[in-house]
Amino acid sequence: MLHYLQNMFHALDLESLEDAALRLAAVLLCLTVHETCHGLAACALGDPTAKSRRRLSLNPLRHIDWFGLLMMFAVGFGWAKPVPVDPRYFKRPKEGMALTALAGPVSNLLLASLAIGISKVIYLFGYYHPVLDAVFTFCLYILAPLSVGLGLFNLLPIPPLDGAKVLGALLPDEAYFRVMRYERYGMLALILLSFTGVGSGLMNWGIMTVYSGLFNLFY
Repeated sequence: MLHYLQNMFHALDLESLEDAALRLAAVLLCLTVHETCHGLAACALGDPTAKSRRRLSLNPLRHIDWFGLLMMFAVGFGWAKPVPVDPRYFKRPKEGMALTALAGPVSNLLLASLAIGISKVIYLFGYYHPVLDAVFTFCLYILAPLSVGLGLFNLLPIPPLDGAKVLGALLPDEAYFRVMRYERYGMLALILLSFTGVGSGLMNWGIMTVYSGLFNLFY
C-alpha cells in the first residue's frame, strides 16, 4: 500500500485551484505551528519576548513573511518571520537557544504524525463524503509530507536554520559565535542551493524515509 501512496502523492495535480488552495493552507499551518512552538519553548525557558510581541498565536498573519511565502512556492524554499528570542533570559544561553530552535522541527514532525493519524481515523471509520475525502487528501498527501520536509530542512546545520543553533550548543563559545557571524551568508547559500537543486536528492530521500516511517506507525 505504501508504494500506492507514493504514486498517489507524486501524481497530485498541484496546478488545480483546489490543490493549490490545500497546499497554501498546509504551508501556512506548518509555518504557524513551527514559529509558535519556537515562542512557546523560549517562554517555557524564561524568555517572555515572543509572548510580549504576541507571537504565541496560531494566527498565521502574525508569523508570515509574504516574500518568504512567495519564495516557498517559487523555488521550494521559504521562511516565516523569525520569532524574537532574547538569550539573556536563559540560564544557559547556548543550550536555551538550541532547545528553542529544536522546538520548531520537532513540532513539524508531531504535526505530520497528527495529520497521518487523522487520515487513518477517516480511513477506518469514515464514509465517503467530499469533505472527508478532501480532509483525507490534505492530511496524508499534502500536510504530512510538507511538514516533514519543513522539519528536516530546518535541521540542516546552516545558519540561520534551526540546525545551526542546535549544533552551536555542542561547539565552544568562540566557534559558536564565529558560525553565527556568517548567518547572513547562510541565507544566500540556501537560496543558491534551492535554485541549483544541489542536495535535493538526499533531502527528498530523507523526507520520504521519515514520512514512510510515520506512515508505518499508523497503517
